[in-house]
Amino acid sequence: MIQSVWPYLAVMLLAAGFWPAIERRFGWKVFEILPPIVLTYLTVTALSVAGLWTASPDIHLAQDTLVARMVPALLFLLMINCDLRAILALGPRVLGVFVCTSISLFTAFVVTFLLYRQWMPGTGWMPLASLSGSWMGGTANMIAVKQAIGMSDTSLATTLLTDALCYSMWVVVLFAVARLAPAFNRWTRATSSADMTVAETAPRAPATGDSVLLWLGLAIAVSALSAVLGARMPVGNMVSPTTWTILIATVAGLVAAHSPLARLPGAQAVSSALLISVVAVLASQSSFAGIAAAPLYLVAGVTVIAIHAVLLALAARIFHFDLFLCGISSLAHIGGVAATPVLAATYSRSLVPVGILLALLGYILGTGFGLVVAAVLSSLAS
Repeated sequence: MIQSVWPYLAVMLLAAGFWPAIERRFGWKVFEILPPIVLTYLTVTALSVAGLWTASPDIHLAQDTLVARMVPALLFLLMINCDLRAILALGPRVLGVFVCTSISLFTAFVVTFLLYRQWMPGTGWMPLASLSGSWMGGTANMIAVKQAIGMSDTSLATTLLTDALCYSMWVVVLFAVARLAPAFNRWTRATSSADMTVAETAPRAPATGDSVLLWLGLAIAVSALSAVLGARMPVGNMVSPTTWTILIATVAGLVAAHSPLARLPGAQAVSSALLISVVAVLASQSSFAGIAAAPLYLVAGVTVIAIHAVLLALAARIFHFDLFLCGISSLAHIGGVAATPVLAATYSRSLVPVGILLALLGYILGTGFGLVVAAVLSSLAS
C-alpha cells in the first residue's frame, strides 16, 4: 500500500499515459465509445477502491495542491491556440449559428433539469452544470466548472460517462444526417456553406524539450499568480476565490495567445498531458459510488441533446442556416476541437477551419457558460 507522495505521483503519471499510449499503438474501436480520458478515470478509481494507496495527510495535501494549481495552468495553456481575430473573421452567419447553438443548449439544460429534478438529490444540478461546461467547450471546462462549484469527485464519474456516451451517439447522428442536407436546406431556405472560403490555421511546430519546460513554467507561474489575485477578489454565493482563479488564468491565456509567446511550440502537448493528469488525480480521490446515478444522467444527457436539436432546427428555419453549419456548430460545442474537423471534412473540406475555430471559441466560453448554467440550476433547485 502506497503511503508517501512520490510513489503516488509515479502511479498517477503512469496511469495518465497508459491509455493514450494504447490508443496510439493499437487504435482499438472501444476508444470511439470510451476515450482514453474516461478509461483513465475508471482505471485510477478502480485502483483507489482496491486500496493501492491510502489517504495519508501527505497524499491528501498533494492531491489538493495538484488540482488547485494544475486546473488554472491547464486553462491558460488551452487558450494559447485561440485566435480571437480569426474567430471574429468568420462573419455574422457562422457566429450567428454558434450563438443559436449556445442558446439552444442553455435552454435544453434548464428544461431537462426541470423535467428530472424530482429524481435528483439536492446537489443533482452539479453534474449537469459541469456537463454544460464540457458541451460548450471540452473536458477541461468541465473540470474547471466542477472545481468552481465544489462538485464532489465521485460525481465526476457520472459526468464523464454521460459526456462520452451521449457524445458518441450524437457524432453518429451528425454523420448520418449529411445525406439529408439538400432537403434540410430547402426547408430552411438556406444556401449550402460547402463552398465557404476560410483561411487555414498555420501549422504548429512540434514541441521540443526546452519549449515544454518553458510552457510548464509559465503555466505554473500564471496559476500561482491567478490564485493570489483570486483570493483578493470579491466573493458571493456562486463566485469563490477558485472561480476567480480559473477566470483570471483563462483571460491570461487569451492575452498570451495574441502575443509573440503564441509562436512558441509545445503548449498543446503540455495541455493534453496536464488534462489527463488532472483527471487521474481527481479519480484517485473518488469511488464508484457516483456511477449508480449514471442511468438517470444518461437519460438526461439524451434529453438535452434532443431538445437542443429541435431548437437548433427551428433557429435554422428562422435564420436560414444550412445543415452543414448547424452540424459543425453543434459538434464544436458537444464534441470539441478533436472531433469537429473530422465531421467538417466529411461535409466539405473547406469547412474544416470553421470547425476548428468554432471549437476553440467553445473552449474560450465553456467555463463561463458552465458557471451561468450552474447559477440558474442552483437557483431552481433551492
